[in-house]
Amino acid sequence: MRGWIYMSTEEYQASKREDIADIGMMQLSDSFFPSGMYTTSSGLEAIFYSQRRKMKSEELRDLIKVFLEYQIGPADCTALGNAYELVSTNNLERLLEVDNTIHAMKLVKEIREASSRSGTQVLRCIRSFSANNEILDNYLAVLKEGKAHGPYPVALALAAKIFSIPKRKAGLMMLYSFSISIIGAALRLGMLQHFDGQRIIHELKPTISKTAELFINRSMDDIWQFAPQLDIIQIMHERMNSKMFIT
Repeated sequence: MRGWIYMSTEEYQASKREDIADIGMMQLSDSFFPSGMYTTSSGLEAIFYSQRRKMKSEELRDLIKVFLEYQIGPADCTALGNAYELVSTNNLERLLEVDNTIHAMKLVKEIREASSRSGTQVLRCIRSFSANNEILDNYLAVLKEGKAHGPYPVALALAAKIFSIPKRKAGLMMLYSFSISIIGAALRLGMLQHFDGQRIIHELKPTISKTAELFINRSMDDIWQFAPQLDIIQIMHERMNSKMFIT
């Protein structure tokens, strides 16, 4: 029939698998997914209370770029990429090495605990509808024994692999979700307007893409982060007596 595009059975099945993986990516990156990311500001709340003013969209965009390029990209994205490959080969021993490394690199206790809390929530949620997954069950067992920490990048790598989300897309998803968590916090703090937030997301797209490309395939030997000013901001938040966000 004129106008119809015909696919082979193999092409049709591959297309369906890709669609389901893409839907899984949307599910994991949605604020409706109970990861707890919406409760984090990554120190932005401390900036708000120290300045008591609305933030220009360009200022927030540049702040997020620093996070992505000097902290989340070289550390979390690298850890996610390595964890993804180790999940693929069912290598629990080396997966625990990635777990311990990225956990130790989170210098601020509040950030470290929030990452583990979010990661554990992701794994428990995935486990509730993903029965008989060997690597997930084994990882949760050592987590329960206190031999793992469940940091968010490692948990997201497990979830992405279970959902058949490609590694690069998993990296994009994590970087996007992190950016959204800060923008969402800024909106709830009254630091900017919704249209400003959407503009920031749009302007960050090239940075998110480039950061994923740079770090998703890096070896754990090349993992790093260097953002001392961000660490100081996060320590300031940790010492606040009253706060809306857990980080």
